Parts: sequence; C-alpha cells; structure tokens
Amino acid sequence: MNKYVSLDKRSKKAQREYHAKQRRTWSELNPVTRSVPSVKTYNRKKEKQRIGKEFRNGFDADLFLQNYIFLLDYDVT
Repeated sequence: MNKYVSLDKRSKKAQREYHAKQRRTWSELNPVTRSVPSVKTYNRKKEKQRIGKEFRNGFDADLFLQNYIFLLDYDVT
C-alpha cells in the first residue's frame, strides 16, 4: 500500500508527472478572449476600404462631370 506524500514533498520528477496528468487540452476551443469592436468608433482601415470601393465603382465621377459641363454651358441671361 502506497502512503500519500504531499505534492510539495515529492521529487521534481514526480511533481511533473502529477501536473502532466492534471493537464488537459482545449482541443477545438481557442481560449483567447476576443472583443467585438464598437460600431460607433472611427476605424481608419474601414474608411480606407470604403473610399477605395467608391473609386473602384467610379465614385460617380461621370455624373459630377456631366453636371459640371451642364453648368458651364448653362446661360443665365
């Protein structure tokens, strides 16, 4: 029959074995705490993406030019 020996009185090797048995894996879970960014705060990266998207879609430049040319040709007399 083995007598119980407290953990702090065991050898380092025996302590390591004990702690190794106690550990478990997270398997599929990721223990990192995540925070959801606030929608109200200014996000420069998001703003750059929005502006880039507008320029890729034309940024309504054609409409602006058409209105500008119309105003130039418009005679106020």
